[in-house]
Amino acid sequence: MDLVRHLRYFTVVAEELHFGNAAIRLGMAQPPLSQRIKRLEEELGVRLFDRSARQVRLTEAGRLLLGEAREIVARVDRLRELARHGEGAVLKVGVPPDLAAAVIAALVAGFRESHPEVRLAPAEIWTADQVAALAGGTIDVGVVRHPVTAPGLYFGQTLVQPQGVLLAEGDELAQRAEVHLADLAGRELLMPPKEGEPGMHAEALAECRRRGYVPAQVHEGSGLGLVMAGAAVAFGPRQESPGLAWRPLIGSPLSYRISTAWRVASDTVADFSAAAVRTLKESAGMAEQSSAPVRRVSRRPGALA
Repeated sequence: MDLVRHLRYFTVVAEELHFGNAAIRLGMAQPPLSQRIKRLEEELGVRLFDRSARQVRLTEAGRLLLGEAREIVARVDRLRELARHGEGAVLKVGVPPDLAAAVIAALVAGFRESHPEVRLAPAEIWTADQVAALAGGTIDVGVVRHPVTAPGLYFGQTLVQPQGVLLAEGDELAQRAEVHLADLAGRELLMPPKEGEPGMHAEALAECRRRGYVPAQVHEGSGLGLVMAGAAVAFGPRQESPGLAWRPLIGSPLSYRISTAWRVASDTVADFSAAAVRTLKESAGMAEQSSAPVRRVSRRPGALA
């Protein structure tokens, strides 16, 4: 558990005394915030809030912890700021944990070419945690999957990434040139965690149901061991991996939407966003979305060129 991040969540809830308002302030959904507070309580072995239908109040343990939590969060923020000044310019970037390593490497290399003086520090975290990290200032810019709803968040150009199906190499469906979603009926499905990718998770499952595929069970994770073992299927971009077979889906029913996201604009963030678009097109097979439904801003204060 990232204790500092959970303490940051705790301080915001303690200040708002309302989980809904705290979630809006953190730029995340309320259920994941409640789960993180519960996990912190379990880790510390105390109850931090009294919850009722009408109000949320700090317990005595919560009141005692609040001052210490604020100091810890502030000290960590100061340490990070000192470290940044000591080692030169650093751009902290969030990327999905299931983004291919080669794509992450291309992102770093592509940005380094134009900004050798800036060190790129990528962190592999899911979209929901990126939104919270952007709100808390622990990352400067993220590569997120849509839909995302977060007040105060700005987005770069939206790209789409068509998804095919990943099967075990010996699966009978691997003998076909392409697969219909309904052909997967009765099979278990491996997806990124719902808590980490709530919007994409909901959209993908809704499209599966609409096209005749209701997974027998949905597993959550980023490793493909279950797929290689023939215990589940997964969706993903075109790829070649030992023990796996990738096949396109008939009608291209699934496409994930991806963009950069930030709260505090700067020329460095804007330049990274532009470099990310180029890299994701070239290295990850993504394409421009014809009409992006997300909020855009001009290059000043920091949108894509």
